[in-house]
Amino acid sequence: MDDELASLEPYERCRLCPRRCGARRLAGERGVCGATSRLRVARCALHFWEEPPISGEAGSGAIFFTGCPLRCVFCQNHGISQEGFGLEVSCERLAAMMLELEAQGALNINLVTPLHFAPQVKLAVRAARAAGMSLPVVCNTSGYETEKVVSLMSDVVDVWLTDFKYASRELAGRLSHAADYPLVAERALLRMLAGLRERGGRRLGEDGRMLQGVIVRHLVMPGQTDDSLRVLDRVWALGGNELDLSVMNQYTPNERCRREGGDLGRAVTDEEYERVLDHADDLGFERLWWQQGGTVSESFVPAFDATGVRGAELGRQDVGQDGGSHE
Repeated sequence: MDDELASLEPYERCRLCPRRCGARRLAGERGVCGATSRLRVARCALHFWEEPPISGEAGSGAIFFTGCPLRCVFCQNHGISQEGFGLEVSCERLAAMMLELEAQGALNINLVTPLHFAPQVKLAVRAARAAGMSLPVVCNTSGYETEKVVSLMSDVVDVWLTDFKYASRELAGRLSHAADYPLVAERALLRMLAGLRERGGRRLGEDGRMLQGVIVRHLVMPGQTDDSLRVLDRVWALGGNELDLSVMNQYTPNERCRREGGDLGRAVTDEEYERVLDHADDLGFERLWWQQGGTVSESFVPAFDATGVRGAELGRQDVGQDGGSHE
């Protein structure tokens, strides 16, 4: 394999995410993402709470990875994103999970926050496809990705399901400890769009599942509707109706936010959410996904209990000499 993700070399002095922390992850150092070079997965199962073109009625085959380059104070998945829950798996096992999800009837393979493990993830997708996996691959990301890694992953990712969280540097710094988030997310989204155009644009199957495309998600935050409007303006300017837009109202205060109070200690009001939806309509988004009332609930967070993680592996010959983490 001739691309830069064909071995574990990117972990020598890690520059995989925009933090460019330089951790020697191969030597066991943890990056800002919280991970070494060893793959860790917290859950592998059908997931029914994504947008309709992703989940449909059959469910999306979601694989949740441990770790995250962001440090969002309101994170609902903090048990895996910041506290390190997950089991160590080989690249061969990751490939086998994809085949198992297809056998369960999944509409796609939904890789949730995977790109701090980009080398093994790419190799595992290739191995699964070589072994017969035919599903589209969804990269479910915070949007905080380098253009380079997005580009290198574009030949194995069919659908980008990406957040665009903030327009404000100050807000991004305060809530996610990443003041550069707006610019990074913008550049990453442009690269996702470029890859989509190279493939011929958005495409759906006869059953309505997305086979190729970019869905931009924005979570409306309590007390921050002005920033939400600016996010939508930026997304529209970048891609217009080449993009699907998902505006979410499911913000749920975690224990820390409830304890500290203020706007982050409450849910989004109907008035705040409607204001953002109205702006999306005014801009002209044709494929707009929104959530009905009553979605504020921790039920949208699956049980991170290692469901589906243990199991058989594909043979090492299907993955490649440098593709596995070592148990």
